[in-house]
Amino acid sequence: MELRLDEPLFLWLLVPALIYFAYSGFRNFKLGSFFFRLVFVLRMAAVAALIFALAMPSIYRPAEHQQIIYLMDHSASMEGAQTAIAESIEAAMAEKKDTQHIGVYTFAEDFQTLLPVSPEQRALPLDQSTGMADHTNIAQALELAAHSGDTDLATRLVLISDGNETKASALESLNRLQSDRIQIDVLPIQQASSQDAAITAFETPAKAFIGESQAFSLNIQSDGEREAELVLSKNDEEFDRHRIQLVDGENLFAYRYPANEEGLLKYEARLEMGEDRYLENNSLVSVTEVEGKPELLVVSGSTPSPIPGLLDRENIRTSTIDSNELPTSLSSILQYDGIIFDNVSGTSVGGQQMEVIEQAVKQFGVGFMMIGGDQSYGLGGYFKSPIERLLPVEMEVKGKHELPSLGLVIVMDRSGSMAGVKMELAKEAAARSVELLRKDDTVGVIAFDDQPWQIVDTEKLADPKEAADKILSVTPGGGTEIYRSLSEAYGQLEGLELQRKHIILLTDGQSPPSDYTSLIEGGKEDNITLSTVSIGQDADSRLLEELAATGNGRFYEVADATTIPAILSRETIMMSRTYIVDEPFYPIVYDSPWSDLFSDGVPQMNAYIATTAKPSASVALESEEGDPVLASWNYGLGKTIAYTSGSSAWSGDFQAWKNWPSFWNRSVSELLPSFDEIPFTVARKQQGVYTIEDPTRQSAIMEVAVIDETGMEIPMQSEPVAPGKLEVKLDADPGLVFFSIRNEDREAYKTGLTIPYGEEYRLSGPNTALLASIAERSGGRVLESLEESLRDIPYESGTNQPIQHFLLLLAMLLFFADITIRRFGLRLIPSMKKTKAAASPIQEAPPQTIEQLIKAKKRE
Repeated sequence: MELRLDEPLFLWLLVPALIYFAYSGFRNFKLGSFFFRLVFVLRMAAVAALIFALAMPSIYRPAEHQQIIYLMDHSASMEGAQTAIAESIEAAMAEKKDTQHIGVYTFAEDFQTLLPVSPEQRALPLDQSTGMADHTNIAQALELAAHSGDTDLATRLVLISDGNETKASALESLNRLQSDRIQIDVLPIQQASSQDAAITAFETPAKAFIGESQAFSLNIQSDGEREAELVLSKNDEEFDRHRIQLVDGENLFAYRYPANEEGLLKYEARLEMGEDRYLENNSLVSVTEVEGKPELLVVSGSTPSPIPGLLDRENIRTSTIDSNELPTSLSSILQYDGIIFDNVSGTSVGGQQMEVIEQAVKQFGVGFMMIGGDQSYGLGGYFKSPIERLLPVEMEVKGKHELPSLGLVIVMDRSGSMAGVKMELAKEAAARSVELLRKDDTVGVIAFDDQPWQIVDTEKLADPKEAADKILSVTPGGGTEIYRSLSEAYGQLEGLELQRKHIILLTDGQSPPSDYTSLIEGGKEDNITLSTVSIGQDADSRLLEELAATGNGRFYEVADATTIPAILSRETIMMSRTYIVDEPFYPIVYDSPWSDLFSDGVPQMNAYIATTAKPSASVALESEEGDPVLASWNYGLGKTIAYTSGSSAWSGDFQAWKNWPSFWNRSVSELLPSFDEIPFTVARKQQGVYTIEDPTRQSAIMEVAVIDETGMEIPMQSEPVAPGKLEVKLDADPGLVFFSIRNEDREAYKTGLTIPYGEEYRLSGPNTALLASIAERSGGRVLESLEESLRDIPYESGTNQPIQHFLLLLAMLLFFADITIRRFGLRLIPSMKKTKAAASPIQEAPPQTIEQLIKAKKRE
């Protein structure tokens, strides 16, 4: 045991303290009273205790134990080596000394405990898997391991890895360890030869013109000679295939293909071979923008749209598809400059497709137009959807339209088969339907498994939020029995004095046979209608379709669960609102890009869908009732238009109007991107880090958004590094992402970039230089076998017990003792000039009595 001082320089404060006490007290110390000497000593001791406390003293107790911590690299690049490593660790642990504590941890992108540090002999667990193996973070592993176990013991970390780190910096982490009792040994792992080939580079031109010959170049790395199939695809459709012969090392290939399509094209190169170690490194994508005429996508509903036949085909390239053919990836949508939905129901458009379209409009300037009809707007189920967000009108009708009284009961399957996405979307749909209702509407929600559960009582809607919260709290479980729940719903609506009474049945299962016909026919006498929703292939679609037909409702067969909210919204709106205004009228014309077309008069229009214009929308045509017929606004970089009448009979005399083709061509020209495009540069600095630069250096503010193929915005961090230059950090899965960049002057740029597979899957040997540097800087060794790691650690184990708090407490007690002695009046006056005081003692005057004082007063 020994005394140690972490801050010994503070002891120099003892010098001025001794000088002070020598000057102020030592000369009177011998002549002072006992109490004077006591207080003087107490003050000196208190000051000395404070000074020693500042020096951070501790008592060090040495220990004979040491700890050795093994760090096993479980990243993807170490696949196949874990078993041999585990056997080597167990063999080394069998040779450990009694004074050695052993711990085993695994790491990749994360850090996990396999065996906590302990002096006991133990076997490694059979399950040695790690959760996140796509990266190697040696720095994190070293720092976490250094603070594991008993930090008072001398420690040796044994790093078993190929040294190919893909996150952080292990050498930088050594600066943060700051311990004089940690040594790091390394055991480099050389992977056994395995069959693997990887596409390391795939490049196509960033821009091309229609008909131009495009150069494709590929770099393929192989660890041996083999044959492979190279597959090339465009927008996820294969267009060429080559049989190639790979040699050991680098292989370069070049091809040329004509640019025969316009727009943003996604090319993919993919390797196919028999034996292959990693599938992750077999493909890369590249993006080429082929310039040409504007490209328009017209999506038709139940009937083909007449719009393509009215457009100027010489200047506008037009593609037409049905709503069930709508692309689901962002790259496919970005091929087009504008999109038109002509009477398309939201029940045929999935939630992901709506998200993709919203991002294409907002971040990349694609135009969007919705045309009315009995399958569109509110009747299409777009309430609270991404499509409603981007349009200049709200689906909800506010104000003047007379609305029928409604009773609605939702009968929702909550059996075990609904668990997961289906259940969550069904609850969201039911809650959204409740939000569509008025407080005077009657609503009820029944969830069923093998029996009915009343979630929301069938009564007038008092608190929509409370009802929605109850619906969202439903959990799945149990079997499926439909009849009793459906009978309960009919019973709750019978006898209610309402103009419309409707039941929506939603299920993914089958139910025992029952007398549904009598139940539904009895409800029809009370004006109750029934619609059904069949989810998935296991549902009894035939039964549900028959129930809807008998109940005078509609049947929906759902393949994409994300359409469930749109279906229930559509059903609720169809029953609770009168959206179609079908009385002929002359629209009111306001100043707009279309107004000059009406200089010779305004044709009569037959019908439209009632909506409400958003506050910042620009209304070009309006009905006599004040409803928008044609409205537009800017949504992010894009422009959107709402035309609430139809493209056919609903437009009435507009179809015979001489400017009818001009009306649609003008609408398309308004949809096309109107922002100025400047060539911002986007360059990959390192994995997950990109540099964005304005070549003019004039952009004071740059806004960046990164969107993946599914339309989801990728979280990122941006940091200015110079005028007109940003550094963006993001964590995205391998694949294609799209950058949207804009500045304060509405100048913008869009581009697609490939997030390559992680460095973990590249063909490379062990990074022995890094491993050797780690060992050298920490005083460790590069091991040839793990038995070497059991040698004695050259550092001493021991514990430091700080005692500064004890010294502070002592100083405080000494000061309190000093104050106590002086506070209670103990005499501390020193007997100065003692001989003089003895020769001339002080005579005390006798005290005067009261009588003497009175007599003296009278004499005066």
